[in-house]
Amino acid sequence: MQLHHALWANCFRVRTRGNRWLWSCEKSPQRCHKFKNTEPDVRWVSCGVDRRELSTAQAAEHVGKPLPSQARVVIAGGGVIGCSVAYHLAKFGWTDVVLLEQGRLSCGTTWHAAGCCAMLVEGILREMFEYSKQLYPSLEAETDVNTGWQQTGSIYVARTEDRMIAYRRHADVIRAMGVDCDLVSPKDVNVYHPLLRVDDLKGALWVPGDGEVTPSDLTQALAKGATLKGVQIHEKVAVEKVLTGAGRVTGVRTDKGDIRCEHFVNCTGQWAWEVGQQSSPTVRVPLHSCEHFYIITEPVQGANSTMPVAQDPDGYNYMREWDGGFICGGFEPKVKPVFTDGIPPQFEFQLLEEDWDHFQPVLEQILHRMPALKEAKVKKFLNGPESFTADLFPIMGQAPELPGYFVAAGMNSGGIASAGGVGKVMAEWIISGDPPAATWLVDTRRFGEMHNSRRYLRQRVKEILPMPYAQPYPKPEFQSARKMRMSPLYTRLEKAGAVFGVKMGYERANWFSKPDSDDFVDAGHVTTGTFGKPPWFNAVHEEYLACRENVAIMDMSSFTKFEVESTGDEVVTYLQRLCCNEVDVPVGTVLHTGMLNHYGGYENDCSLARLSENLYVVISPSNQMVRCWEWLHRHLPKEGTVQVRDITSHYAAINVLGPRSRELMAELTDTVTMSSQYFPSFTCRELSIGFAPRVRAMSLSHSGELGWMLYVPQEYALHVYDHIMQKGRDFGIRNVGYYTIAHLRMERAFAFWGIDLDASVTPFECQREHRVKFGKGVDFIGRSALLKQKQEGVRQRFVMFLLDNHDLENDLWPWGGEPIWESGRVVGMTTSAGYGYTLKKQICLGFVRNPDPQTGQGQVITNEFITKGKFDIQIAGKKFSATARLFPPKL
Repeated sequence: MQLHHALWANCFRVRTRGNRWLWSCEKSPQRCHKFKNTEPDVRWVSCGVDRRELSTAQAAEHVGKPLPSQARVVIAGGGVIGCSVAYHLAKFGWTDVVLLEQGRLSCGTTWHAAGCCAMLVEGILREMFEYSKQLYPSLEAETDVNTGWQQTGSIYVARTEDRMIAYRRHADVIRAMGVDCDLVSPKDVNVYHPLLRVDDLKGALWVPGDGEVTPSDLTQALAKGATLKGVQIHEKVAVEKVLTGAGRVTGVRTDKGDIRCEHFVNCTGQWAWEVGQQSSPTVRVPLHSCEHFYIITEPVQGANSTMPVAQDPDGYNYMREWDGGFICGGFEPKVKPVFTDGIPPQFEFQLLEEDWDHFQPVLEQILHRMPALKEAKVKKFLNGPESFTADLFPIMGQAPELPGYFVAAGMNSGGIASAGGVGKVMAEWIISGDPPAATWLVDTRRFGEMHNSRRYLRQRVKEILPMPYAQPYPKPEFQSARKMRMSPLYTRLEKAGAVFGVKMGYERANWFSKPDSDDFVDAGHVTTGTFGKPPWFNAVHEEYLACRENVAIMDMSSFTKFEVESTGDEVVTYLQRLCCNEVDVPVGTVLHTGMLNHYGGYENDCSLARLSENLYVVISPSNQMVRCWEWLHRHLPKEGTVQVRDITSHYAAINVLGPRSRELMAELTDTVTMSSQYFPSFTCRELSIGFAPRVRAMSLSHSGELGWMLYVPQEYALHVYDHIMQKGRDFGIRNVGYYTIAHLRMERAFAFWGIDLDASVTPFECQREHRVKFGKGVDFIGRSALLKQKQEGVRQRFVMFLLDNHDLENDLWPWGGEPIWESGRVVGMTTSAGYGYTLKKQICLGFVRNPDPQTGQGQVITNEFITKGKFDIQIAGKKFSATARLFPPKL
């Protein structure tokens, strides 16, 4: 192990038992969580004040006061997130709020955060981040507490061409959101940051609005702002249990007494998983702590307080100025999970044992990027725990298990930068009871029970922690904690060459690496990413042709399936209220419908099949498993007359599709006539296939092709699959994966929930008004909002775009998330994109708006605006002319 002598000149180290390194210097850092910090830490001392040694008046303000017997909202966790939620609730008029902290404000992970307000994020994360940057500098005038905010800007350097492509794509997106940024050449990087090495760079991204903040001071400012508005803060009060009654939150039990409340908010950071276990039912909060490192140097010649935050993702490190020196850390590629068996009691203002060997790879990259640090001395080494979630997105919103229980945790080392926006979004969520627009990426309902396993999380976070600096190639797949949920057909598909992805913990074939053969063994998954033509293009083309010209088979067992039943006709009344389509249809009918919220937006996009007079099956996409379950249960009759059963794991789902699928289906069974007269589209029949009885066959596919969905009891799934493959040989049957379905559906402009649709999109905005039945005589949820929209017109429309001048081989591809331009202004973003194998063009799907040039307010979208507009799609800085279509061309 080689370390530069000057950097560590103030430290002497000796090898000890266990091959660990100890260090000693004038002020030794906290080495182990078993020992309490006694020395003021340089990160906790800000503005000349050690925040742990508050004045007597300040301490008395939050400690030792009697708890109120009741409150409207109780927040657990006095870090930056909890204080921001309290502040924003009070700002929006909810002042009957109590915040409880088991130790002192900021004592968990907030106090040792680096304070960088610089993030490469998009969507709702970017909105929360941008709001935070606007809030932080304004807090001092409101609270007389300096947050330490400095708008220094940030510079993201790139060592590779692919990293520069990623920066160009990101710049397109954030500029469309109104964020100022510039792409700069390698030689211009030193204009912004003179201390960075640039000879190995391809360029950089400059974001002038980014900055730095002092985490402890920010927390104090938010806390003071909250108390000034009437919020009560109580330190040294531990939550022991969340009380429930009648299926919802009723109060909180603490070590100082009980508080009755309507809403509880779990903002306890790395303790959030454990707090989630302190209620009945328990609440899932799938996050896990990891060791996370940075150093603080003595002053460095040439450093000054206006220097931007520097990030070198290809070297997995960042650097920000601090007191004339630098805070230098990173997102290390090798990760050390911690606290799997629980966080030690009274873990307050404490750090973990230093590990110089583990930090060495990051350190080498830091010294490479900023050579001036080779002559610097280290003031402090910090190893502080930080919690990460199972997918790198925060966990926010109302818990599906327990109404009134909200979560805001798992910020993945971005809590300081986004705390203001998180608090705002959470306050709006709590007050309205509904998720704000575009929050599905952070909604806690995206997780299932399987994601909350401690062993699963320990494995997954090893992959998660480095991801902020990973190359953001399209269609990423997690590689860790896999093979958790598998179809009965998994081994058959694996042998056939399936390249699997994962959705809701379920292994699903994305594509097949070669045609089926009896002796083929999987040669491995493709791991090299690209922003252009992908390596699976030709294989998916072959699968596509099977679907369009012949017959194909696809395993769709991961689909969410619920049976909804009653003894009388209560189930019809129940579903008529939930669904915008007519569901009182003849037995054996299959239909598509939305389940809408009160704003008319899609809470669920599903298929319904009426199996008997009082029994329906609801089929939804895999990622809607928890969301759909929660929505169905939220609206169940209080009398208990309707029952909902999750049968996802009871049935495999096999999709047989293509123009010859009817011929093949006729060969598979002799119990049902497969003619179009007897078995028309959108019909459900129970039949036998091979020796397997009770197969629910539905005449539909999810791609627009002729096809059947076969819902097979799990114990018969292998037999049915083998029987289909044997009979299908004469028809040239072929396995296909989800990539093929995506290309098929895009050529027909089918919108998918979670990709194109969310709770803010109505049927009228995506050409699905034919699935809205106002005349069915039921005041279904969302009806009033849709009637108003029908009268006033829509202000966004789902549009299909065909790129006119795109070079398939040489141009970068659209992948979704590209700005849509019209007459020199951004009017929307694409949500899906892919190549149309029949249309021979790149297809982009997305929503278009028409903002008023003067006010920016959305205007009604007319057909003429779409059909006569001059549109472009911007891909990594290059614009491609695009033909807009409200409806897809005939294939």
